[in-house]
Amino acid sequence: MDNRPLRKRIKYASIYWSVRFMIFLSGLVPRRLWLAFFGCFGKIAYAFPSVYKERVIFHLGLAFSRELSVKEILALSKRVYVMIGKNAGDIIRSRNAKTLGDLDKFIKVHGYENFEAATAKDKGVIFLTGHLGAFDLQITVMSMRGLKPNIIGTPLKDDRLNDLLFDFRNAHGAVAVERGKETFRLIKALKSKGSVAILIDQDTKVKSRFVNFFGMPAATPVGATVLAMKTGAAVVPTFIYLGDDHYQHMEILPEIPLVLTGDEEKDLVSNTQRFTDVIEEAIRRHPDQWVWLHERWKTKPGEEIV
Repeated sequence: MDNRPLRKRIKYASIYWSVRFMIFLSGLVPRRLWLAFFGCFGKIAYAFPSVYKERVIFHLGLAFSRELSVKEILALSKRVYVMIGKNAGDIIRSRNAKTLGDLDKFIKVHGYENFEAATAKDKGVIFLTGHLGAFDLQITVMSMRGLKPNIIGTPLKDDRLNDLLFDFRNAHGAVAVERGKETFRLIKALKSKGSVAILIDQDTKVKSRFVNFFGMPAATPVGATVLAMKTGAAVVPTFIYLGDDHYQHMEILPEIPLVLTGDEEKDLVSNTQRFTDVIEEAIRRHPDQWVWLHERWKTKPGEEIV
C-alpha cells in the first residue's frame, strides 16, 4: 500500500504516465524534430523562477567565476537547460532502439580500442563515468556490444519510475545494481573478467573522501577506487555528449593507472582525485551538458561517510 501523501502520489503518477507516453510518441516523430521539441521545453523551463535554476547559476558561478563573465555564466546556464532537454529526449527515444544498427544512426563511439586494450589484461574493467550528457545511453551501447556491464545507481523515489529505469538499463543484458548494495557481486563480476559502470560525480550518502573538484573540496564516492584496489581491474573513463552534428558521441578514454604506495588511505584519496580530475576535464569540454542542478558541494568536511 502506498502511504505517501496524495500530492506526491499524484505527482509521481503524472511523471510516470508522461514518460510512458513520451516513449510511445518518440517512435512516431523524426529525431531532429524530437530533440528540437525537448530543447524548447528546456528553454520554457528556464524562463520560470525555480530553486533548480538558481542552483545551476550558483554552481556555474562557483566553477567558472574566474573564467567567465556574469553574462557568459547566465548564457551557459540557459544552454544547460536546453541540453538537459535534448539529452533527456534522446534517452527516452532510445527505448525504441533494438539493434546496434539502430544505435549507429545517432551514436558514434570513439576509442573502443581503449576498452579492448584494458580488457585484454583479463582483470575486469571499471567504466568510470559521470552525469554528463545522455549518460544512460552508454549502458545501451555497452550492452548491445555484449559487454553486459553491472551498472551502479541510486534508486528513484517512486517504485514505478525506478522499475522503468531498471528495465531500461537491463533491457539488453546490463545488470542494474543499487548503490551501496551487492559489493560482493561486483567484485565477483570483475574477478570473472566482467565489467562494472560507476558514476562518482555526485555528493551521495555513501563512503566518500574529499577531493578537489573545480578548485573546491567535494565529498566524492570512493566505490570505484575501492573496487579497483581490491580487484586490480582496469579503470576506463567513458563519457557521452551531444555534438553540433546532432550525433551523440561516446568517448572511451585510455585506462587510468592506479597509484599504489602501500598506504591504503593515501591511495584511496589520491586515486579518487585522479579519477575526479578526468571527470572534471570532460565536464570542462562540455560544460553545458553536466547536471549543475545537483548540490555537488553540499557535504562539509566532517559530514562525509567514512
